[in-house]
Amino acid sequence: MEITLAQPAGLVVSPAFSHVAVIPPQATTILIGGQNGVDETGTLVSTDAAEQSLRAVQNARTALESAGAGLDDVVSWTIYIHQDADLRAAYGAVASMLARDGVPPLVSAALVAGLGVPGALIEVSAVAAVIRE
Repeated sequence: MEITLAQPAGLVVSPAFSHVAVIPPQATTILIGGQNGVDETGTLVSTDAAEQSLRAVQNARTALESAGAGLDDVVSWTIYIHQDADLRAAYGAVASMLARDGVPPLVSAALVAGLGVPGALIEVSAVAAVIRE
């Protein structure tokens, strides 16, 4: 059995996202809570959307690795981008890091009026799945 990401016929085909993830019963599901562009002390790394995005995904990677997973194991990302952020810079900085073996994961994104961390321009959360041998 394997984890499958799909773009079914009848739905738009996008290089940025898939529509369906099928996770078999023997997989371990790992949930990563919202990560911002902050360092280990909780300080924002920059006021730049691209730099915050990179750090937020790096923080998600650190959280995934603590559970025995990696970015390639993510099947679904949720991305919140502050409405005042440069959307292309924020998403463009990390888009290639979100793909799983070249196949795009599920992605939900929203522009928001604010985030929990003052000054944060992006927050990402993830669902990963790993088949343990």
